[in-house]
Amino acid sequence: MRIGIFFGGPSREREISFAGGKTAFEHLDKSLFEPVPVFVDSFGRFILLEKVLMYSSEVREFYPSRSIHQTGYKTYIESHPELADQPIPAEIGTLLSPDQFKEHFDFAFLAMHGPDCEDGAIQGLLEWYKIPYSGPGLMGSAVGIDKILQNEMIALVNGQQKKSWTLRYDQWVPREYPILFQVLKKHLGLPLVIKAPHQGSSIGVAIVKGDSLEEFISAVNQCFFQVELYGTTWNALDGAEKQAWAQKMANLDEGIGFPVVLNGETIYHPAKLTAVLDGYFSKGNEHALLSSSNGEDQVLIEEFIEGQEFSCGCIQFDDGKSLALPPSEVIKMVQVFDFNAKYKPGASRKRIPVDTTLEKNQEIQKVIATVFEQLGINVCVRIDGFLTPDGTIVLHDPNTIPGMSPTSFIFKQMAEIGLNVTQALTYLVRQSIRERIRSGKNTWQLRSLLDSLDEKIMAENAKSKPLKYIVFASTDEEYTAARAKYGKLNAAGEVKPVPVLHASDGKYYVLTNPLMFKEYVADVEALLHAERHPLLTETSERAAATTAFYAGKVNFQVKIHNQLESLEV
Repeated sequence: MRIGIFFGGPSREREISFAGGKTAFEHLDKSLFEPVPVFVDSFGRFILLEKVLMYSSEVREFYPSRSIHQTGYKTYIESHPELADQPIPAEIGTLLSPDQFKEHFDFAFLAMHGPDCEDGAIQGLLEWYKIPYSGPGLMGSAVGIDKILQNEMIALVNGQQKKSWTLRYDQWVPREYPILFQVLKKHLGLPLVIKAPHQGSSIGVAIVKGDSLEEFISAVNQCFFQVELYGTTWNALDGAEKQAWAQKMANLDEGIGFPVVLNGETIYHPAKLTAVLDGYFSKGNEHALLSSSNGEDQVLIEEFIEGQEFSCGCIQFDDGKSLALPPSEVIKMVQVFDFNAKYKPGASRKRIPVDTTLEKNQEIQKVIATVFEQLGINVCVRIDGFLTPDGTIVLHDPNTIPGMSPTSFIFKQMAEIGLNVTQALTYLVRQSIRERIRSGKNTWQLRSLLDSLDEKIMAENAKSKPLKYIVFASTDEEYTAARAKYGKLNAAGEVKPVPVLHASDGKYYVLTNPLMFKEYVADVEALLHAERHPLLTETSERAAATTAFYAGKVNFQVKIHNQLESLEV
């Protein structure tokens, strides 16, 4: 089956989308699927990408072409509107129109985030052209992108009480900041959590911790994707500092992105922005308000929830019933679990399950599964939440296309039921076809596609594949390299990789699949002789039939080999 891997798009999370696209491209089971990379640019064009470019470090490395960056700035294609109607360079790929999709792939694997990418827009386009796609359908996607609607619907499902306030842009632009701050402090207290309601779960999140009007203004502006700039500040910068500031505005993980709007004028490039600001402040203007052309019209302001932060995935059995995976506790090294906390090394750690009682972990799973079902989501979701000191479970931010690096939450949690990344991706493809059938569109063709895939999965499971041992020492560097090799061999589908840790006690341990998804080798060693947590055992037993279909029989027992010579490396 040919799998079109869609990544990129107009989202501010396009680099995380690229990382997810790489995961699918590299980890899809090559004995079942042929990956076909489809890059979606900021103009909404679909590009059949040259496969070699999937090994680039970031989108800006290959698109737009490198010659564009000779201005001294690293920019995305939206800073060059003149290229919107230009042909795609042959070294990048081939432009595709939606009516050509079926010529190149049979299924669309969506690794895109944010507006237009996980809100039902691309899903609706694919349904129109009769292309099955991964993840939830139209209704689940529409709910999953709107944090304000989510809050209301989750409260209807589980009765949770979380105080919040929706601040419209027309309430903000009069700049009556002190009054608004006083009202919100009275209504919600401090700290305040500020969110852009239509972004992914990582972009446009800020916390106002102290009683600081300046901090409050900055946080709200951040979530409206706008920047206030004063002439005294701008004029004090030298040329290099102005260029660095403009580059920061173009970086999607720390700036508001281009194009920006100043007094009704749309500015596409950071070089033009610095020139415009020089002229603007030279005329005696004291204040400038720069807004992203794709800024929010309202922001969500919530009370701060104190407690253990967790994230919990939920998938489906073949009959459509839900299975909440073991929840992961987020151990933050920073205050806000935002883009940098999620995706920058060392900013947070994860523990499975949550450090609480078995009963409370089971309760988290139960409420996650209920919300998954009642919000009309299917196939897969990741829902975040808090466990407060008094034991209350508060949920927020259903994420219908979770981040998909090989060590993301969803893959760590699926590993605990015995599925490696390759098998988890096969689940996402197959279950998505199953759910598209339930929509009653193109039914018999999709049933035929599903039957064909099932035959191939069972045939592959029936094959006797040679064992390939991956022996590595007890260092984080070797563990990381072993994980990468483990993933590569699983995806190739030619051998059965067996990871073996040469532990610090001098013994050799054949590791189970879950132990290949920890963050550090010390985490693995701590679990070698520990009894498996009852929640993990219980969830694995519930998932046994599903796991057996995708992975065959799974053994969660760590084995010890005292002699390396007994292993065929």
